[in-house]
Amino acid sequence: MSSILTNSSSMVALQTLRSINMNLSKTQDEISTGKSVASAKDNAAVWAISKVMEADVKGFKGISDSLALGESTVAVARQAAETVTDLMTEIKGKIVAAQEDNVDRAKIQTDIVALRDQINSVVGAAQFNGLNLVNGTQSTVDVLASLDRQANGTVNTSSITVTAQDLSTGGYVASDVYSASTAGTISAAGDTFVTTLDATTGTDDITIANAGTWTAGDQVSISIGNKTASYTVTANDLVAASSTDDLVAVGLKNAIDSLGIAGLTVDYDSANAGELVFTNTGVVDLTVSGQFKNAGSGGLGLLSTVDVSTSAGAATALGNIETLIQTGIDAAAEFGSAGKRISIQSDFVGKLSDALKVGIGAMVDADMEEASARLQALQVQQQLGIQSLSIANQAPQNVLSLFR
Repeated sequence: MSSILTNSSSMVALQTLRSINMNLSKTQDEISTGKSVASAKDNAAVWAISKVMEADVKGFKGISDSLALGESTVAVARQAAETVTDLMTEIKGKIVAAQEDNVDRAKIQTDIVALRDQINSVVGAAQFNGLNLVNGTQSTVDVLASLDRQANGTVNTSSITVTAQDLSTGGYVASDVYSASTAGTISAAGDTFVTTLDATTGTDDITIANAGTWTAGDQVSISIGNKTASYTVTANDLVAASSTDDLVAVGLKNAIDSLGIAGLTVDYDSANAGELVFTNTGVVDLTVSGQFKNAGSGGLGLLSTVDVSTSAGAATALGNIETLIQTGIDAAAEFGSAGKRISIQSDFVGKLSDALKVGIGAMVDADMEEASARLQALQVQQQLGIQSLSIANQAPQNVLSLFR
């Protein structure tokens, strides 16, 4: 039936053309924005996920900046520690030279003081953006390293903790140097001693006696040859004065035993507070030196006591310099390890950010090849739809021919 009031063919053609135009508009939007999901209207779930991931990428950009800052700070500290170690190695050479009687120890001491001043200069200058990891003003520094998102949406951060190293030379007071082959007593801040245990029969008593003045963080070190054992006083050790002496002595004995020095026996004398009995039954002489470092002293505080102007002072300095060099080596190694961790984390964060960007792109980016093909097809459909609507609109006029 033909009707001039209702043209169903025209309505069908019009609806088809509208659908074609809608798809064509969407395809043109994809081409102009480069995204298949440009707003929540396009796909609410995918759009929401992509926005969360984009926020994480932004956060990782800040983490990359933090890691770069931390890596530079640690690199400065590591370079300082390595330089300090080299300077102390030079000081050791001077100390060894001072062991000879036929030398000008005063001039050697002048060189040592100059090198010590240079160490102070290096330590003071080793800062990055005002943060110095080697002058004793810091204990630990946290470098922001990661952004961790849980399944429930909770976001936490994690950090790489860098342990600062104290390479300052302050904190010691005048030292007492004990003659070789006599009993040594470590009893005051900065006290040192040196003694020699003869092969086979050498024996000596060393008393750890700081009655009444121990502080948590005080450290006692004993060097035997080129090996060093240390004990750091803890808050739990601060009981009755004589008992603290005993606890420190026992702790130091255990540390010395763990060195495994052939022929050396260390016994704790319970009859005398804080006394250790050293016996050498080996085949070589053993040089034993000890020092007390108070809790507030610098990591290289013992360096300020080095004085080779006398033979006794030169002997003591030789026993102490190995400990100081090892402190510098340990500091450089600690910073090297921390720097490596930060570098690895920085590389990982960069790769993770790239992976997140790729994931976001896979969800919301438009496939331009597909969009181009679809655009051409829709343009052809649009032309055909317009032609079809035009034909359908001509149908009512055909009815006029019936009345001629």
